[in-house]
Amino acid sequence: MAAKLKKGDTVVVLAGKDKGQKGTITTVDPKAGKAVVEGVNMAIRHTRQSQTSQGGRVPKAMPIDLSNLALLDKNGKPTRVGFKIEGDKKVRFAKTTGDVIDA
Repeated sequence: MAAKLKKGDTVVVLAGKDKGQKGTITTVDPKAGKAVVEGVNMAIRHTRQSQTSQGGRVPKAMPIDLSNLALLDKNGKPTRVGFKIEGDKKVRFAKTTGDVIDA
């Protein structure tokens, strides 16, 4: 199935401890159905000091389920994503406004 959410999309979190937060998708794992959103679902990782990097507690964004994310339309409201054929291309469109997401 085609990806409704892709890398670079601006999304809002619908459920969980970060409900209501907005961010940009950095990576998507379609097989697991998860995505990493910058600044959302942060966890503290303890790292050992090395010659190149300082050790300590490093915050890291953890994957969040795709079902808990909604795309933001041009008005800044959460929307569902649909697909339609324009010419000979299959494009994504916002269900709330009806405009094409990626031209």
